[in-house]
Amino acid sequence: MNDATSKAVEVSERVPASPWAPSPPAEHAHVISSDEEAIAIAEDLRVRFLADAGARDKHRRLPFDEIDLFSQSGLWGITIPKAYGGAGVSQTTLAKVFTLLASADASLAQMPQSHFEIIDVIRLTGSEEQKRDLFGKVLAGNRLGNAFSEFKGKNVEDMKTRLVREGDDFLVSGEKFYSTGALFAHLVPIVALDESGHVFVAVADRAASGLTVIDDWSSFGQRTTASGTVLLENVRVAASRVLPAHIVYEHPSAVGPQSQIIHAAIDLGIAQHAIDTTIDLLNTYARPWIDSGQERATDDPYTIAAIGDLKIRYHAAELMLERSGRQLDATIANANEQTIGLAKIAIAEAKVLSTELALLASNKLFELVGTRSTLDKHNLDRLWRDARTHTLHDPVRWKFHAIGQYYLNGIQPPIHSWI
Repeated sequence: MNDATSKAVEVSERVPASPWAPSPPAEHAHVISSDEEAIAIAEDLRVRFLADAGARDKHRRLPFDEIDLFSQSGLWGITIPKAYGGAGVSQTTLAKVFTLLASADASLAQMPQSHFEIIDVIRLTGSEEQKRDLFGKVLAGNRLGNAFSEFKGKNVEDMKTRLVREGDDFLVSGEKFYSTGALFAHLVPIVALDESGHVFVAVADRAASGLTVIDDWSSFGQRTTASGTVLLENVRVAASRVLPAHIVYEHPSAVGPQSQIIHAAIDLGIAQHAIDTTIDLLNTYARPWIDSGQERATDDPYTIAAIGDLKIRYHAAELMLERSGRQLDATIANANEQTIGLAKIAIAEAKVLSTELALLASNKLFELVGTRSTLDKHNLDRLWRDARTHTLHDPVRWKFHAIGQYYLNGIQPPIHSWI
């Protein structure tokens, strides 16, 4: 028995047969046709997802029904080019959609982040046949998961998962972690290296033999993303489902900043939720501090100033995110080393602000509302836990470095997807 099989046996009692392997969509998903429609649908889903977001986090109730509603809404297909039946929305719209959804439930908002990255990989590296096949499946309601990162390498680029040809197919073996979305996916894109060390993405069926998704995600934040382990033991993938991803991962491309803008939007959404919650509780729940001499918490001058500061920072981060979306759209229309650098730096600047704001706002909530806000029944700590967990995705301290190198020394940002 090999290590992968042993681990699968150890946790088999935690992996129910259903609904852990989603069936193909029962009905064709709605197809969104415009940026405006995408934002309107996101606003509607935000209200629905917000209603039970706290309970889902508190009891770690995985959002199977919500994720079906999410993908059937058509939002998972909005960046598919119009030529293939999608809406081809702008990156500014995509960021707005993710901000709205994350302001309700940051875990749900994170589910399709890798899905959108793979759509970009398909667009840039797929054959015409692959584009029509995979884009068609997404527009029908199929969800792409994530078997990208690994837990045991010396850094995020040290991957052990291998892809070897066998006849007309490929076999993939390895172990993945941080596999957000894989548990809920119909198709699981796997990042693997071929015999020459080049990066490929093999899009496997979720129910493929040898592919095991384990719900062992135990983080204190983003608790319902199920971002745990995927075990791969000679998973067979047809050659028609294998993408030469090294074209975009080993050379300058817009895939990195396209992934990063979604992360920045999720952090901004968490911040929005925290600020809105703080204002609501200050008006309905909090008491003024005794030394303020005020009757209401909302008349405390220090509280007023603190809310003003949060709102200034929020609007700055919001505008920076919009600016980075416009730059990214321009880069996609004319991608070269210089324009890709512009997009990477613009999004890094937005990500710095959204990261700092998400942490600040989710912390200020407790300071301004007071000790009663920490009571377990409110479960408000989930906002800080989600912010603290999600902002660890790629370190902001290195974004400062990349931004400084770009402006001070004229050095282009790294090629990889973490900036």
